[in-house]
Amino acid sequence: MAVAGREAARQMNVFQLMEVRSLIGLVLLYPIIYRAGGFATLKTVRLPQHIVRNLIHYVSQLGWFFALTLIPIGQVVAIEFTMPIWTAILAASFLSERMTPWKIAAIVLGLVGVIIIVRPATGEIDPGQLIALGAAMGFGVSMVLVKSLAHTESALSILFWMIVVQAVTGFFPALYVWAWPPTYLWGWVMVVAICGTFAHYCLASAMRYADATVVVPMDFLRVPLTATAGWLLYSERLDAWTVFGAVLILLGNLLNLKPTQVPARAR
Repeated sequence: MAVAGREAARQMNVFQLMEVRSLIGLVLLYPIIYRAGGFATLKTVRLPQHIVRNLIHYVSQLGWFFALTLIPIGQVVAIEFTMPIWTAILAASFLSERMTPWKIAAIVLGLVGVIIIVRPATGEIDPGQLIALGAAMGFGVSMVLVKSLAHTESALSILFWMIVVQAVTGFFPALYVWAWPPTYLWGWVMVVAICGTFAHYCLASAMRYADATVVVPMDFLRVPLTATAGWLLYSERLDAWTVFGAVLILLGNLLNLKPTQVPARAR
């Protein structure tokens, strides 16, 4: 999706790309909705929370696509992986989740990793890095809201309302900047739509069959895979500081996944 998003965003406005992605995603999701019992199963009493969550996610996704055109793909994904760090901070603040020493260590490592990648002391902070960091923070807020919604909503319902809210939000901005893209560009757009839709669904479904300690480290494979794609396709070479910062962020995420010890009396 990172490669396809970069290729599409080179000749297509990001608002337009997001809108087309949402509309195609709704078509792709329909067979799953049909098998689940139709649209009647997607009714919700928490529409305001869905709207707030998806407005934040929409702005963050816009920033993510925009950052892809400004900095190396590997940097975008490495910075994106600070998202669990922001999620942990916000969950402790608003969902009353307990902060353990391991979580605190994870937050510190993640923040240090970002500072190493961005290197503010050099005076050469790239705007793309700040946009990617803002997007990661937004994804963290979105994830906390998803955790709250998941108490009453199914994964399919959360994904459906994400697509609907974002399609409505981006309709007029996309209409304002609309220009028909070249025919060959639609291939990249379809990749963005397919990956953007089913990656969310697969990740939510995977959590039903395996612990987060199994699923999330597999998601970390995106960092070396996208860095490799950037190297092979765009000759992007990550410097040692970016690699070191990414390692610290990933180590922090692994610490954040360490199971919390439950007292025997509580068990």
